[in-house]
Amino acid sequence: MDTTGDTTVKIRPYQLTDEDAVIELWSQASKLAHPFLVGEGEGEREAKMRDVYLVNADNWVAETDDQVIGLLGLLGPEIGGLFVSPRAQRLGIGRLLVEHATTLHPAVTLEVYALNGSARRFYEIMGFEETGRYTDAETDHVLIQLRLTT
Repeated sequence: MDTTGDTTVKIRPYQLTDEDAVIELWSQASKLAHPFLVGEGEGEREAKMRDVYLVNADNWVAETDDQVIGLLGLLGPEIGGLFVSPRAQRLGIGRLLVEHATTLHPAVTLEVYALNGSARRFYEIMGFEETGRYTDAETDHVLIQLRLTT
């Protein structure tokens, strides 16, 4: 258990019973972070989240007061997804989830859209360093590859 301010946050493995709450927070957070992606947080992208990422990743949730407020999806040492409910952003939940990832892997990597300025600032503050860039074939947007070594 960790605390952020006056709130106790528990990070635990994802369970199937978390699916609806996780999809809802992912949808809200994705639409906020990626307004430049058509159909973000719904439709085909939601189906992929349910059928691929929640099934194949090592998923962890952050919860407080029995409410899921964050999701960390790991593909080995790669953070495939880090999402915090908009109502819980800027409270240290993302930091706790990244720190959890680094307890499992001494070095973690991730990709972030170049247009996602708030996430880029967050990762910079966390100490991630850019290792490359490329244009994503699926979305035609630039992704920045980042690495954090603890």
